[in-house]
Amino acid sequence: MQDQSYVESVKRTSIVQSFFSQVYGWMFFGLLSTGIIAYYTANSAFLLNLIFGSKITFYAFLFAPIVLVMIISGKINSLSASMASFLFFVYAAVNGVTLSAIFLAYTQDSIATTFVITAGTFGVTALFGYVTKKDLSKLGSILFMLLIGLIIATLVNMFLKNDTMMWVLTYAGIVIFVGLTAYDMQKLKELAYKIDEDENDIAKFAVLGALTLYLDFINLFLRLLQIFGKKR
Repeated sequence: MQDQSYVESVKRTSIVQSFFSQVYGWMFFGLLSTGIIAYYTANSAFLLNLIFGSKITFYAFLFAPIVLVMIISGKINSLSASMASFLFFVYAAVNGVTLSAIFLAYTQDSIATTFVITAGTFGVTALFGYVTKKDLSKLGSILFMLLIGLIIATLVNMFLKNDTMMWVLTYAGIVIFVGLTAYDMQKLKELAYKIDEDENDIAKFAVLGALTLYLDFINLFLRLLQIFGKKR
């Protein structure tokens, strides 16, 4: 009985390790794809004109990531691992196109510096979310409501163009996404210890996990860039 329990524990540990190696592998791939495509787009007059020269094209690229997130998150149980992976790549690529604007607005040195700061902040926070014994569920619910408020306030400020509100929203966004990183990591850990050992399930839920952490990372990066980024 004890031997069987030990075998099950070893098997579960192997599944958890496989799950998180795929999560971080896909997250790294997503960030790398976004960065390369953003840089290439920013240095292509043709692509810039194609994307930002037409409102229809611009809004198509702006809202496409939202649709893709909804598809991956809502249909993950029915998607195959290969389709989930493909949709995640498309999402990262489309994000790269829209985020090309940061290479036009900020210096490359400040973008690189902010990326390193974001990686360090994200890493520490994700580690905390993984090792902490405290249940972060209540915190997650509060942060989600604050996130909705942040989105609404950001949309309103697009019309008001109030600098003070912009800075308040920037710092509030940093706090929210730091908290969400810890919360999401804890949820992914719980998922890893419950997921079936079916390779397809592990693979597609790893893509979903990568998407979740990718979103936390990108949103944290964009807000830190407003602080540490140097305008061209």
